[in-house]
Amino acid sequence: MKTLYLDCGMGAAGDMLAAALLELLPDREAFVNELNGLGIPGVRFQADPAVKCGITGTHMTVTVGGAEEESFDHQHGHTHNHEHPHDHEHAHDHEHAHEHGHHHHSGLHDIEHIVRGHLHLPQTVQDDVMAVYGLIAEAESHAHGVPVTEIHFHEVGTLDAVADVTAVCLLMHRLAPDEVVVSPVHVGSGQVRCAHGILPVPAPATAFILRGVPIYGGSVRGELCTPTGAALLKHFATRFGAMPAMQVESIGYGMGKKDFEAANCVRAMLGETESRGDTVLELSCNVDDMTAEAIGFAMERLFAGGALEVYTVPIGMKKSRPGTLLRVMCREPDREAMLALLFRHTTTLGVRETVTRRYVLDRKLETLETPCGPVRRKVSSGYGVRREKYEYDDLARIAREKDISLREAAALLENR
Repeated sequence: MKTLYLDCGMGAAGDMLAAALLELLPDREAFVNELNGLGIPGVRFQADPAVKCGITGTHMTVTVGGAEEESFDHQHGHTHNHEHPHDHEHAHDHEHAHEHGHHHHSGLHDIEHIVRGHLHLPQTVQDDVMAVYGLIAEAESHAHGVPVTEIHFHEVGTLDAVADVTAVCLLMHRLAPDEVVVSPVHVGSGQVRCAHGILPVPAPATAFILRGVPIYGGSVRGELCTPTGAALLKHFATRFGAMPAMQVESIGYGMGKKDFEAANCVRAMLGETESRGDTVLELSCNVDDMTAEAIGFAMERLFAGGALEVYTVPIGMKKSRPGTLLRVMCREPDREAMLALLFRHTTTLGVRETVTRRYVLDRKLETLETPCGPVRRKVSSGYGVRREKYEYDDLARIAREKDISLREAAALLENR
């Protein structure tokens, strides 16, 4: 399968991710021209060669109204300062906004108005951009203790940051990897000065976004991973971990501006990995004293708890009693949670475990814009086969709205 591996050994910022992914394209100049034609008001992209520790890569510069953002470093917001190693992403406060005009505090509604109302982007890319901003808004809401609707993006709501996020989302759409693997993220160390005082690194919003993600500090002092970089990684990562065994076809280096002992870059590798299957657990128990409704409820709770699959098989038990074999497939980290649910919602006194390997087709979900509204389609491929199937819920919605059968709804989409 096509796999993208992102090495974040020096953190991540929106401009660095954009530059690294840009280097994976065969015609970079054409893509930059495409970015400049999107219609982001006053924004211009420029990709320039940059060298860090003897390695040549690309630095992505965004200017708004002809001015480059790092020229505004004398102003600070609440999560960044002028010592930030990735000069392209900085905060903006009220004085900055009043002084330069095009920088202002924006809420999610304002950003959505720009993204969905003015930019020439595929629907899926628009959805990705807004999902990334949703992660940032949730983090800022938690950090400041106010509702998401009251969040105004000091450092990420400006046009230059919209440009970074949009560029990365469009690049991911263009590269279309089947899997995105991200290394553990180096977040930096020390403290960062902000408008409200001195905060620890990673900044609160970044730390919130990176919950559940393997992160680490080190000898580099400063904020290596920005909220925007963290949100982009969180949104697109299939999983976090070591680089998989892969045949690398292209490599990209996205450079920051600051210089350190280590090369200040994000490295992107695009290549092919084999579908070798994965290991799952099968938890099984026999019951002969539960009603059908109780078994159905137990299955519902197991799915809600993260089970990969839950199914039943009718069996004959001792004393010729009919019973039910309940089997749960789950990943190893979910074992304890599944066991707790099985004992809570069934009458079993014991659960058996089998470790097994499974081989699956690569799967991804596409959202299609149709005359009947958005319709999701599951695409499965691998082992020389390819299958497509519309999501049942979307087919059922169309069938109800038009008072037709599911088969007729599917035919309607095929003939669109």
